Amino acid sequence: MSVVAGVDFGTLSVRVSIVDSHQGRLGSAVGEYPLIRKREDPDHATQRHSDHMNALIQATRGALKEAGVEGDQVEAIALDTTGSSVIPVGKGLEPIDDYYLWCDHRAKDEAAQITSMAHESGLEAINWYGGVYSSEWGFAKLLHWLRNNPDKRQQMVTALEHCDMVAAVLCGITNPADVPRSVCAMGHKWMWNADLGGLPPEAFLLQLDGLMAGVREKLNGRYETSDKIAGRLCPEWAGKLGLKAGIPNPVGAFDAHWDAIGAGVREGDVVNVVGTSTCIMAIAREVDLIPGVCGVVKGSIHPGYFGVEAGLSATGDIFDAIAKRAGTSVADLSRGLEEYRAGQTGLLRLTWDNGDRTVLVNPELGGVTLGWNLTHTAQDELFAAIEGTAFHTRIILERMAEHGVTIEQVINGGGIPQKNEVLNQVYANVLGKPVLVPRDEVTSLGSAIFAFLAAGTFHSIEEAQSALCPSYRTIEPDPQASSVYDSLYPAYRKLYFSLGNPRSESVPLGDILPLLRGVGASVRQSISGLDLIGKFRDRITWK
Repeated sequence: MSVVAGVDFGTLSVRVSIVDSHQGRLGSAVGEYPLIRKREDPDHATQRHSDHMNALIQATRGALKEAGVEGDQVEAIALDTTGSSVIPVGKGLEPIDDYYLWCDHRAKDEAAQITSMAHESGLEAINWYGGVYSSEWGFAKLLHWLRNNPDKRQQMVTALEHCDMVAAVLCGITNPADVPRSVCAMGHKWMWNADLGGLPPEAFLLQLDGLMAGVREKLNGRYETSDKIAGRLCPEWAGKLGLKAGIPNPVGAFDAHWDAIGAGVREGDVVNVVGTSTCIMAIAREVDLIPGVCGVVKGSIHPGYFGVEAGLSATGDIFDAIAKRAGTSVADLSRGLEEYRAGQTGLLRLTWDNGDRTVLVNPELGGVTLGWNLTHTAQDELFAAIEGTAFHTRIILERMAEHGVTIEQVINGGGIPQKNEVLNQVYANVLGKPVLVPRDEVTSLGSAIFAFLAAGTFHSIEEAQSALCPSYRTIEPDPQASSVYDSLYPAYRKLYFSLGNPRSESVPLGDILPLLRGVGASVRQSISGLDLIGKFRDRITWK
């Protein structure tokens, strides 16, 4: 028997869980920190390193208290974070600015420049990123920071992903050359590829901007997978956290990736980690390059596989925004949604409120709702938004399957599926296959699994998953609802690839609104209205 601490830094809070190798989670606690937004710049999203670390102290001590465990009983600590969340640091790895959070999209011009120049110069690495570089990723954020902070850039010694920064701080690492660099983070967000010589060449970075001179060298360090040790907890931070010094801390990773491990991901599974955004992940021994998919990285998610990541730039954030505009909460607005039937609102929601992460990779897009009439309510829009995120997920899963990713079962992980049964049922109906939901929350469980590996308690991820991961409950698709969604999906797909692509040729869209009205009316009439739906399905025209 052994006890470890698993830490998960999310967008708005950090959760620390104290986990026993036999009994599972003994206790957990949360520390919150603010997200800095600017009304005059909706692309701005930053956080302060000090806020993160203070929240970690609070959550760790709270978790120990709830678990009834003394700090010297904890044998390892592992941490995951959001990403790409980037912080420039100076001497001694001291922060010289706030984090560019993953959802900060100010670097969209830099991302477009990187994409264009990568194709012009024949940079092979861009092919491993679906052919498009994103404003949510490291090099774009760093270049934007360098261009907009002339008074600070001379101080920069290096830039770090959040997971690597936290590991360095806890282990007392102050030399950039000694910093553990997560293959998960650097592989998915910084075009690092061991088989291609690591990071993109210096010549390519200089082509982007002379300000990138020397950046490649500054991003040195120990590039490792999460089955390796980043370092050991230093006395200073052991005292702050209430733990014992010297315990191992493995190389970190992204929160959604370790949530997939905590959800029990195996080859053949796709895990949707549904939270403020959605990360969609799979692992495979072999996989093709996938156009428009965020990254295919050897050794990410599970060190023994290729990790495949895709996702939606906003999910829970959209639900929250709809509720706030209505002057209520998501919980209150959700009451009664279980009575809604597929397609009954007559609305079709494209959930681009924070841009498109996959497969268009376009931060310039905005949310679109079609089919409004004078009687629609905020609750109707919320249900349509849930349907829209499910349709978008179907787009992504189809793209992954077309390029060799085996999808045998879908697991809905993350916080939202634990408390929103309507979402789980809609996803099953839209995807047309069973959706598995862990019977217990998995946030920070993946971190605990890697902590147990670092402590030597388990010999493999699979052994730890078998001992610790919760069982699933299965949500079966409703054939009647799936038939309705199969009628609407071609319309969604046509809109997605025409309206969402500025280079698309003209596609007739005049059939969409009549389809929505017809399907909505027939569903509202009765179950027998499904006969009418077939008639409206035939109205979809394609160029």
